Amino acid sequence: MINFKSALRGCALATTLAAVPFAVQAQEFINVLTGGTSGVYYPLGAGLANIYGEKIDGVRTQVQSTKASVENLNLLQDGRGELGFALGDSVAMAWEGNADAGFAQKLDKLRGIAAIYPNYIQIVASTDSGITEFSGLAGKSLSVGAPASGTELNARAIFGAMDMSYEDLGKIEYLPFAESVELIKNRQLDGTLQSAGLGVASIRDLASSVPITVVAIPGDVAEKLGAPYVAATIPAGTYDGQEADVPTVAVSNFLVSHEGVSDEIAYQMTKQLFENLDTLVAAHQAAAQIDMAKALEGMPIPLHPGAERYYREMGILK
Repeated sequence: MINFKSALRGCALATTLAAVPFAVQAQEFINVLTGGTSGVYYPLGAGLANIYGEKIDGVRTQVQSTKASVENLNLLQDGRGELGFALGDSVAMAWEGNADAGFAQKLDKLRGIAAIYPNYIQIVASTDSGITEFSGLAGKSLSVGAPASGTELNARAIFGAMDMSYEDLGKIEYLPFAESVELIKNRQLDGTLQSAGLGVASIRDLASSVPITVVAIPGDVAEKLGAPYVAATIPAGTYDGQEADVPTVAVSNFLVSHEGVSDEIAYQMTKQLFENLDTLVAAHQAAAQIDMAKALEGMPIPLHPGAERYYREMGILK
């Protein structure tokens, strides 16, 4: 005879096991692609991941440290992340498929979420190096960021606008922010060019360890380069020992997703970004410059439909 109790237990177990994959599949995953841990992308990405994990039902989050803009955009194209930080010029070159910039083909799956804060091109040298102006970099050693990173693409553009090239340097290094700083501390490197938000941890660390000079980039460089570059100022006191305002150029950062991310998740990522800015500012002061009214300025790629829905709700898009 059939043991009905055993049969019922077996059915219940089978039903439970069958339901498990569906529960797992129903849970959304947001991997936030950032940059080096000593930059601005990483703490902001960690802040966003925490916000999303708390505010979006059924979501698991992760923060991934990367080589920043170029790597992030390529990972997004491959569906290996849901949200990434990137510089505006890198995003534009990715959409064009600029091979020299590190994009083997047009990254046509990218979709925009928001313009956020500007990256300031910050050139810092040890006082001992004797570098006081841009032309003084000639014959000196300089780190320009990881190869083909957003920072390094900025460096190429700046040198070109200043009628100089890497060949004018005595030595060039392609290193992340923290490693560049350590070499300067050890007197193995004269300076570093870093494209980051104001108050980036790596330069704060350097300025607290050795006397530094923040090297000016003349305002007309932004005019030569054109959009997305703009003239900007590093305010006095941003770093220890910086007693005066220093002119430079800046370029906007963007949060980017891809077409494979659901409209609802993209909507929530955009909504929670702007509704929790105070929390994000606590992660890094650069977030204080994020402004919804400017979220679509200079967007070089199509908006994600989920983000577009949020901006229409808020009256940013008509």
